Amino acid sequence: MDNVIGLEIIEVVEQAAIASARWMGKGEKNTADEVAVEAMRERMNKIHMRGRIVIGEGERDEAPMLYIGEEVGICTQADAKNFCNPEELVEIDIAVDPCEGTNLVAYGQNGSMAVLAISEKGGLLAAPDVYMKKLAAPAVAKNHVDINKSATENLKIISDCMERAVEELVVVVMDRPRHKDLINEIRQAGARVRLISDGDVSAAISCAFAGTNIHALMGIGAAPEGVISAAAMRALGGHFQGQLIYDPAVVKTGLIGESKEDNMARLKEMGIEDPDKVYNAEDLASGETVLFAACGITPGTLMQGVRFFPHGARTQSLVISSQSKTARFVDTVHMFGDSKTIQLR
Repeated sequence: MDNVIGLEIIEVVEQAAIASARWMGKGEKNTADEVAVEAMRERMNKIHMRGRIVIGEGERDEAPMLYIGEEVGICTQADAKNFCNPEELVEIDIAVDPCEGTNLVAYGQNGSMAVLAISEKGGLLAAPDVYMKKLAAPAVAKNHVDINKSATENLKIISDCMERAVEELVVVVMDRPRHKDLINEIRQAGARVRLISDGDVSAAISCAFAGTNIHALMGIGAAPEGVISAAAMRALGGHFQGQLIYDPAVVKTGLIGESKEDNMARLKEMGIEDPDKVYNAEDLASGETVLFAACGITPGTLMQGVRFFPHGARTQSLVISSQSKTARFVDTVHMFGDSKTIQLR
């Protein structure tokens, strides 16, 4: 799978990022998302594969494109038997977020990107559209930290594993009322907090890279993005755990179903028998091969955002593969029409 579509998924996230970046700073978050979805789907349908969206544009929304269950790729067309050999057919599950951080794009803030994760059929958890308590940490702390331990305990463990003082650690937390006590505990423990308004996929992945000055992600965010983060962290060897949050009283902000009971019933319908299970990266992204791709829309910790120049644009992407055990940063110049100038910087 890595060899067949590994390079093509770069173009999928690049096209989504470019389309969304044209709406950066215009205050139109829905439009920034819609154009990213259209661009991602259009490029995805040119890949020689049979893909199925398992995480897409909302489980409850009647999304017209990249909805959960939609089939994508050349080999899903009605006449696919004429050019797709069943014996060579690549069938994959896909988790997408064409514009992760729509508010960040709309208001010209850092950290938005187009992301996706893929694995063979059945290799990604079809996470329900609820929330997830998350814990991400560097590889050296893998299987030492635990989501059931307190933030204070986990910070001490990370400190010991990394051989650095707790005071030198930086923890990313989403700026939400539900995290008031968590933020206070982290600060009381001596670590520093970096609050973000949106986009915790980038924060989770940054924990696996030295030099980002991000050492942990803690708190509650969207469950679908948790699966995408887990796919990247599994391939990178970093620590990631997630536990579904289905009680609106815990989340405090945002939409999460009508009631706790309704959400529990919905989880059961989706095959989740133990709603309180703690998942690790290997549970959320269990496939033999896992690929992750992201392209910066606005500048972030890991990647530059889209930079336009006359008749062209420049993008920076990240592709992570569990098969080849690589993390590739890809710098691409896109030439639109009759480009006479290629911007180097």
